[in-house]
Amino acid sequence: MTHEAPFLYIFSGLPGSGKTSLALRTAKHLRCTYLRIDTIEQGLRELLSANVEGEGYRLAYRITSDNLRVGSSVIADSCNPLELTRREWEQVAQETEVRHINIEVICSDIHEHRRRVDNRAPDIPGMKLPTWDEVEHRAYEPWTVERIVIDTADKSVEESINELLFELLRLDAQPCGQPDLAHKATQGRLP
Repeated sequence: MTHEAPFLYIFSGLPGSGKTSLALRTAKHLRCTYLRIDTIEQGLRELLSANVEGEGYRLAYRITSDNLRVGSSVIADSCNPLELTRREWEQVAQETEVRHINIEVICSDIHEHRRRVDNRAPDIPGMKLPTWDEVEHRAYEPWTVERIVIDTADKSVEESINELLFELLRLDAQPCGQPDLAHKATQGRLP
């Protein structure tokens, strides 16, 4: 059940789905390097005074590759709305010869999702959060590969992470030294 090699966890989902909360908690529990596209893109906007499009993803792929090559598992936190970016993340794993798993975080309750989007505050200085209208009309292509889907509607972060860790255990997708966390998740006893 343990892995000697690093692992790439590719988190995807619309803003307000609970993706970042879940990715952060997972990174802490699994002791992974955490990379967030929003942080990278906002940094590029501020440092370069530029309109950022795909540059944040391309920079994240390079940083992720560096971390995987030195043996650190990585959690990549991004909206990842396009088949193109999804395949590019998977290519990072292939080029660094590590296993990967796609994790899509959704909120199936449209009213709860809208409430989250409408009420959240930016946690990255200077970042402009999308409106509900922008989230609702954002391009988000259908998935064509298998993935773990975590629906955060009507669940706490703890319940969602327990579900995710259980799925990772079931799929044997945890880095070395971490099987106890998934076992605790199945019993609802995370630290």
